[in-house]
Amino acid sequence: MIKTIGFLAFFLFAISVWGQNATRNITAKYITGSIQVDGVMKEPIWQTATPSDNFWEFFPTDSIRAKNKTEFRILYNDHTLYVGIRAEVQGNHYVVSSLRRDFGGATNDNITLMFDTFRDGTNAFMFGVTPYGVKRDVFVSGGGSGENSLNTAWDVKWQAESKMYDDHFVIEVAIPFSSLKFREGDTSWRLQCYRWDIQTNEQSAWGRVPQSQLLSSLAFSGNLNFEKPLGKSHTPIAVIPYVNAQADKDYDSGDANSKLKIGGDAKFAIGNSMNLDVTVNPDFSNVEVDDIFTNLTRFEVLLPEKRQFFIDNNDLFGSYGDVYNQANPFFSRRIGLARDKNGNLIENRILGGVRLSGKLNEDWRLGFLNIQTAEDVKNAIPSNNNMMFTLQKKMFSRSSLGVFLINRQTFKDYDFVPDSQKYNRVIGVDYNLASADNEWTGKFYLHKSFQPNDTKGNFSAQATTTYLKRNLRWIIDMMYVGEDFHSDLGYIQRTGIFRWGNNLKLMFYPKNGSVSQHGPGGEILHYWKPNMDFRQSDHRYQLYYEVNFTNQAVLDANISNHYAYLPFDFDPTRSGGVPLPKDHGYTYNQYEVSYRSNPAKLFSFSAESSGGQFFNGQSFMASTDLIYRIQPWAVLSLNMRYDAIRLPAPYSDADYWLLTPKVDISFSKSVFWATLIQYSNQRDNLGINSRLQWRFAPLSDLYIVYNDNYFLDNFGPRFRSINLKLTYWLNI
Repeated sequence: MIKTIGFLAFFLFAISVWGQNATRNITAKYITGSIQVDGVMKEPIWQTATPSDNFWEFFPTDSIRAKNKTEFRILYNDHTLYVGIRAEVQGNHYVVSSLRRDFGGATNDNITLMFDTFRDGTNAFMFGVTPYGVKRDVFVSGGGSGENSLNTAWDVKWQAESKMYDDHFVIEVAIPFSSLKFREGDTSWRLQCYRWDIQTNEQSAWGRVPQSQLLSSLAFSGNLNFEKPLGKSHTPIAVIPYVNAQADKDYDSGDANSKLKIGGDAKFAIGNSMNLDVTVNPDFSNVEVDDIFTNLTRFEVLLPEKRQFFIDNNDLFGSYGDVYNQANPFFSRRIGLARDKNGNLIENRILGGVRLSGKLNEDWRLGFLNIQTAEDVKNAIPSNNNMMFTLQKKMFSRSSLGVFLINRQTFKDYDFVPDSQKYNRVIGVDYNLASADNEWTGKFYLHKSFQPNDTKGNFSAQATTTYLKRNLRWIIDMMYVGEDFHSDLGYIQRTGIFRWGNNLKLMFYPKNGSVSQHGPGGEILHYWKPNMDFRQSDHRYQLYYEVNFTNQAVLDANISNHYAYLPFDFDPTRSGGVPLPKDHGYTYNQYEVSYRSNPAKLFSFSAESSGGQFFNGQSFMASTDLIYRIQPWAVLSLNMRYDAIRLPAPYSDADYWLLTPKVDISFSKSVFWATLIQYSNQRDNLGINSRLQWRFAPLSDLYIVYNDNYFLDNFGPRFRSINLKLTYWLNI
């Protein structure tokens, strides 16, 4: 196996230098004055800047020029980069979901700019603007080609204003150089500009992108050339204090609390390319609430990180490990949560931490994170020091090689902490493959963990490769996680497994009609248990078909055959009934069909159904998501999901309902109100989260958040709280 992985790695190292770079160019004109950002482009200096247009259509086809013209110009002075955009439209029926910052890129008309300031084809800064002048800033990692490549939680200060007309709209953007990271003396960046024109179902890009790729892929960027070399960034120190007043009551225990928390973050620029983040007594009680879900699997569900401290350069820390997120050595949401002596997951207060991350030079990136959590002797939770160090080197055109060290260690000796749990360490090396044209991508890694009195085995490894052409996608994957491999700060779905899989998909592009792309695919996925003489643990054989319509609707259907061997007793209903017995295998067949309608309509929906055999019984699931826009002021949505499980006696049946209505209202670009109701009878909970937000200054907010939770079986209050939180972003 090791020889095979080594051969594949050598072969793909060579392949990664293949491909062609994008060749489009635009020159930014240097100016000594400044531009008033008002969406008018009235300054005469705009007419001296070289315009660029002739966008290529990406959807519904990628073989012609865009029907709706988009033109942009770029100016800059010593402190600010200015972009002026004129976009033609076929009508004034603009599509917008809200006036809230960080809008959904696929559900709003918008123009998006991506600046690859280090020309590495891996990371970029993304800025998007709707015709209404609503902003979206995103940190791009992984070349912009993966499911988790776009992080919308990243925020910086910049300006954008727009004006709308019957046949076009104009956008002006001003991005301070202090909000970006780049090399002093730069004369060229990589740039991509793309547009979603949802009202006419057209997507287009300045640098031509094949429809088999993602529109956000950095592999197809052009060149942004500067008339005069750039100076030093002069990024200011940012101090972000907060005050949070909270009152809550736990009706189950009878405890009532009122507390006032004060703390904050600070951001320091180290040179032009590094960030130092400091946090003291952070408030991670989060004004946002996680979506609840129905879990019928044997595994923990991975939830996204939303805390700002962990966001900048997050790919440096969180991209190690399995491409499919089943064995990741670092998962930042582990920090700040702990199990009490009864095994319940509760908040573990963070005392403070530091994080250094960014570019050392053109080829090297560095990351260091250290966070101290508080002890909670009453709940048998020790104080832990949580640390990660990572160093990453660019390889060839867009690939990289990274090494890391993770350490979780108790801060002192505790009677309730056994010797075997005093520390956990993981070291590893990852090679991320990305060819210049993104036809070849992949991951090759080897990790090892260390625990007290445990020195054998403890390995995790993967070799996976994706080959992507216009009409073909082929994925081959191998992964191993040892029985004794552990990462206390990671997400390890299961240990003691070897995974092997193949996925092949064909894609066809009709020249006419209502379908833009369609094609069949198949997957073979196996899991084995090496410590049980390679006994098969699971398999999935799947055939599927996907249809993408020219109005952006999508239809998917698949049938699959499953096998699952249970190494432990398992109750699929999670209701406390008689579990299915361990040391037994189950084979069953299932189907799944899903449809998403045209998002350009004021009313849109998605629907999904699955069912068939389930272990030794039957299952059925039906869900729908209904969305109605009163644009641009409100979005009303309702998600409904029903799951039914029928198992033979003496095992339990189950009927689970999940209902999540939501009202999201924009009173202006700075005042918002959202209320989310979540009903789940699997969790015996009815939750209400209502949040009023006033963005009174750039990246500075006042929140009033009300949470209310009720038991369902014996209806009554469960937990109730109200928060008043103020955060202020101050540049010094």
